[in-house]
Amino acid sequence: MSDLRFLAMPSQQAAAYRQGAPDAYGLAPERRISPGGYPCRHCLGVIAEGEAYLTLAYRPFPTLQPYAETGPVFLHADACPGYEASDVLPPMLESPDYIVRGYGADDRIVYGSGSVVQTEAIIARAQELLASPGIAYLHVRSARNNCYQCRIERGDTAVSDSRRQA
Repeated sequence: MSDLRFLAMPSQQAAAYRQGAPDAYGLAPERRISPGGYPCRHCLGVIAEGEAYLTLAYRPFPTLQPYAETGPVFLHADACPGYEASDVLPPMLESPDYIVRGYGADDRIVYGSGSVVQTEAIIARAQELLASPGIAYLHVRSARNNCYQCRIERGDTAVSDSRRQA
């Protein structure tokens, strides 16, 4: 059993957005054509140039609360396979570095856990942070814009899709 799992937007939620469900701000996702290189939060791959994609406000927390950050994300407009939880860095993580930040079981930021991490060091930093019993899960976020990329959990943790979605 792996000691880490990278998790994407739940498939049921991605399908709902593709069918026009409102985003975290109550708006319909915007449909556009990709110039290439945008990261899909469902397959955790890259949206190729010329492919249709959606832009929407996403809140990867189960409820509204002061730490429930909301921001823009991209999603393939057409169905794509959901990323299989894996201990391998998702292919969309192409930037040189990302913010890796810990959250407690109460979905609040664990102070002192966030830092900018070189991409090749994300797995080691995640293992270090998740060794703390006070950290329930991690977010990987853009180091430039703070946009949500994906979630990391302990490999032995089973969290239902409903717990991970807004």
